[in-house]
Amino acid sequence: MKTIIVPIDFSEQSEYALKAAASLSKKHGSEILALHMLELNEAMISSSEGFHPEQTVFLLKMAEKRIAEFLNKPYLVDVKVTPIIKHFKVFSEVNDIAEKHNADLIIMGSHGSDGLKEIFVGSNAEKVVRNSNIPVLVIKDELEDFKVDSFVFACAFKEESLPAFYKAQEFASKLSASLNLVYINTPGDNFLSNQDAYENINSFLQKANAGKEVTIYNDYSVERGVLNYSESIHADIIGIPTHGRKGLSHFFMGSIGEDITNHSTIPVMTFKI
Repeated sequence: MKTIIVPIDFSEQSEYALKAAASLSKKHGSEILALHMLELNEAMISSSEGFHPEQTVFLLKMAEKRIAEFLNKPYLVDVKVTPIIKHFKVFSEVNDIAEKHNADLIIMGSHGSDGLKEIFVGSNAEKVVRNSNIPVLVIKDELEDFKVDSFVFACAFKEESLPAFYKAQEFASKLSASLNLVYINTPGDNFLSNQDAYENINSFLQKANAGKEVTIYNDYSVERGVLNYSESIHADIIGIPTHGRKGLSHFFMGSIGEDITNHSTIPVMTFKI
C-alpha cells in the first residue's frame, strides 16, 4: 500500500483518520496525502468587482500555515506526509487526486453513532464515497495503533458484488489480514434455507474463482447480523459494497449500508461496485 489520502478539515475526527493512516503508513511504508479543501466564496472570483487575488493568496497562506501546524504531530515523525490544498470543496477532485497519485485508500473521520444524520446524509464522507473509485475507510474513534488482522466482508453474494469482492480480497492481501466472508440470513421473505444460501454462495465463488469459506449468520436484521458477527470474531474492519455515484448500495435492501456505517464502532470500508 503506497499512498493513502486523508481529507483534513482540522476537526477531531479528521485527526482520528490521520492517526489511523499514520499507523498503516509505519507498517507498510505508505505516503500520506493530507488533502484540505478551502471553502472560497465563488463571488470572490466572479463578482462584478473582478478577481481578488490578494484575498485568495491570503486565504491560501492561512490554510498552509494551519495545515502545517495540524501536521506537526509526534505520531507523524518518520512518516512521509504531503499536504495538498484545493480551492473549493469539489468532491470529485478527491478521486482525481487518487488517480493522479495512484492512491490505494482514502481514510475519513466521522462523528460516530451520536451524529447519525451527519455521517451519510449529505456529509463529506458520503460525497467522497459516491465519487471514489478506490476504497474509503470511515473511522469514528481514536485508534492509537491501528492494525488489521481480521477483515469482514459482507454482501448478498450476487454477481453485482463481484467487483467489490475482488477489491476487498486485494486489500486484505495488502494488509496481510484474514478475509472473513459472511452472509446474513434473516427471517421473513428474505429467509433462505442453508441449502439455497450455499447454492447462491457457491455460484458466486465459482464466478469469482475463489476457494473461500463463507459463514451463514442468522440474525433478526442484516445490520445487526453484520455488526454482531463482526464483533463476535473481533474484526478490525467491516467491508461493504457501494454503487458509487448512485449513493451507498442498498446492501441487500433498504438503507442497510448506511445503518451499518452509522452504528458500527468498528471502522467500515466501502468498495465500489
